[in-house]
Amino acid sequence: MKIAMIGHKRLPSREGGIEIVVEEISVRLAALGHTVHAYNRMGKYVHGNEDEHQKIKNYKGVRIIQIPTIPKKGLDALVYSFFAVIRALFGRYDVIHFHAEGPGVMILIARFFGIRSVSTVHGLDWQRAKWGGIAGKYIKYGEKTIARYADEIIVLSLNNQKYFFDNYNRKTNFIPNGVNKPNNRKASMITKKYGLQSQDYLLFLARLVPEKGLDYLIDAYKQIKTDKKLVIAGGSSHTDEYEKKIREKTSADNRIIMTGFVQGELLEELFSNCALYVLPSDVEGMPLSLLEAMSYGCTCLVSDISENAEVVEDYAVTFKKSNVDDLKDKLGFLINKRYSKYAPEKISTFILEKYNWEEVVNKHLEIYKSDTGGNLL
Repeated sequence: MKIAMIGHKRLPSREGGIEIVVEEISVRLAALGHTVHAYNRMGKYVHGNEDEHQKIKNYKGVRIIQIPTIPKKGLDALVYSFFAVIRALFGRYDVIHFHAEGPGVMILIARFFGIRSVSTVHGLDWQRAKWGGIAGKYIKYGEKTIARYADEIIVLSLNNQKYFFDNYNRKTNFIPNGVNKPNNRKASMITKKYGLQSQDYLLFLARLVPEKGLDYLIDAYKQIKTDKKLVIAGGSSHTDEYEKKIREKTSADNRIIMTGFVQGELLEELFSNCALYVLPSDVEGMPLSLLEAMSYGCTCLVSDISENAEVVEDYAVTFKKSNVDDLKDKLGFLINKRYSKYAPEKISTFILEKYNWEEVVNKHLEIYKSDTGGNLL
C-alpha cells in the first residue's frame, strides 16, 4: 500500500506522543514493504538541529516530505495540515492517515477528492488547557469533522471510544499504543550531569503543560520530608509561560531538578534508576511515558483517570485526580515503604505482553484495507 502520514511535527522526534506513534508505525510499515510518506512540519521547533532535520529525505525507509508552516500557537497545525493535504492529493495514496483532531479538519479535502482517510484521535485535544478560544473551537470542529467524514477512526482508550459513540453515535476502532523492550542502564550520565544515584529520585517525565498535573506533584512533594530528589524531565509545548511558572515555583527547593527535554541514553538512565515514576495527569490520550516507565519495571504512581487506569490495571498505585492531599499521602507511603505489589520483572513482562507494536501495525493494516467502519476486536 501507499500511505501518507499527516499531523505530527516531524520524524524522527520524541517531542510528543504523536511523533513517537507515527515513527513506530511508519517504520514498521516500511519494513513490511509498504510505501510510507511522512509529512514533516518545517520551521523552528523546541529540540534538535533544525537544519539537520530539514536535510532528512528518508528515515528508516520512510520518505520525509517537508511542509511549510507558521510555527505559532493556533496557526501551526492549521497551516501545515492544509498544505500537507494539498500536496498529498498528488501522491496517489491508498490512504491518508491523519493524526490528532486539529489536522482532522482537512479530511474534508481528502473526502472531496475521493481519497480514503483514517484518523487517529490521540486524545480529546480541546480539553487541554493550552487550547482555548478560537483554537479550542477549531479543534472541536476537527473532532466533529472526523466523526462525520473519516472512513475509519482509531482511538487509544476505551473512554474515548465510549465518548465518540455517546456524542456522535460513531463506532471507532480501539487500538492502544505499543511499547518497546527497554534498554536498562546503570547511572552514569545522570550522576555526572545532575548528581543522581540509582533509587535516590522520583521521576516526572512529560511535556510541561498544565493538564499533566505537575502543579499537584510539586505541591504534594514540598510537604514531604525526604532526601529523595524530584526530577522533572520535559520541555514546553506552546506553553513557555507555564514552564516559567514551574521554574519559579521550584527554584527555592534544591531537591527539585529540572532537566528540560531529554532523550536517548540520558532518558534510558532516568527510567532505569528512578525510585518512583509519577504521572498526575488530569487529561491523557494514552500516556506513552507511562508505558515506557512500566517497561523498565518502575514502581508507578498515577492519577485515577480512566486512560491511566486502563494501562496499569493493578500493577501501579493510583491517587484521586487533582487531589493534592491524596497524592501527598501516596507519595509518602511509597517513598518510605518502597512498596510495590509486583517485582520490577513482573511489571515489565505485563506491559510488554499487553502492548505490542507489531500487533498495533497489523491492526492498522486491517483498517487501511477495510471497507466499512466499526469496532476492531
